[in-house]
Amino acid sequence: WWRHLYRNVTYFSKLNKLLIIFILLLPLNCKSKADSTKMSDSENVVLISKGNLYGAGAEGIEKQNTVISSQKDWEYLLGKMNSVNAVSDSFEITEIDFSKYSVLAIFDEVKTTGGHSIELNVTEESERFLVEVLYEASEGMATTVMAQPYYLVKIMTKQKPIIVK
Repeated sequence: WWRHLYRNVTYFSKLNKLLIIFILLLPLNCKSKADSTKMSDSENVVLISKGNLYGAGAEGIEKQNTVISSQKDWEYLLGKMNSVNAVSDSFEITEIDFSKYSVLAIFDEVKTTGGHSIELNVTEESERFLVEVLYEASEGMATTVMAQPYYLVKIMTKQKPIIVK
């Protein structure tokens, strides 16, 4: 099969050869869902979702870092996030056991261009969780869409405070 493919490839231009090599190597470069959701070496911090709200601020969520520790507050936040678009339909997790976990919700301000995002560095120390929030902006040209970056993680509650920098 490979010999037949190689013989046929020799008739294509160099560009087509590169395209075929790219297509054959593409699966080797794909990350699994597990790799993309890993927040730290600890199982105590799990990604719920990260992305953008596209309601141009109609959701009514201000720039904030919030720790949610009750089902009522979680449902209220989900309701606000879903008020324009059904954002939570794409969440990895929506059911939270608040006797064991809290949710850390980070929202940036509404941006007038796309390409903005939020990243977190979470360090679990013996007496606290230390969270560094990194606000990232696009470089160069960006889409002209109003977007509000957000980042949601669940953190195991062990009577440790969550400190956000």
